Parts: sequence; C-alpha cells; structure tokens
Amino acid sequence: MKTNKYVEDLKAKSAAELADELVAAKKELFNLRFQNATNQLDNTSRIKEVRKNIARIRTVITQKTKVAE
Repeated sequence: MKTNKYVEDLKAKSAAELADELVAAKKELFNLRFQNATNQLDNTSRIKEVRKNIARIRTVITQKTKVAE
C-alpha cells in the first residue's frame, strides 16, 4: 500500500530530516486551509491526507525518541 511505503520512508530518515518534513507538511496544511477559506481549493480531501501525514511523522519521531532512551 501507499501509506506503508510512506511510513517505511519516514522510518529510514534521521531526526533532522523528520523535523524538516514536519515543518514542510505544516506549511502545506496552512496553505491548503488558506486556499479552502478563499474557495480556491479543488481537492478538499488533500487537507485530511496532509493531517494524517503530520500524525504519521510525529508518530515516527516519538518512536525514534523512545528507542534512543
């Protein structure tokens, strides 16, 4: 599945790369919300997808910190 591949890619990244990925996802979510508010967003399901990706990134970061302890 597509999400499994995405999670595997996240697990292969370092903590700094995950932090950068998280910042980029948050910026994308902000832009999508802004477009939605101004009625410029065509694919509204993208907001839900980006929110789930942010949760996946945070989960991987938490897993990595637990292993490091």
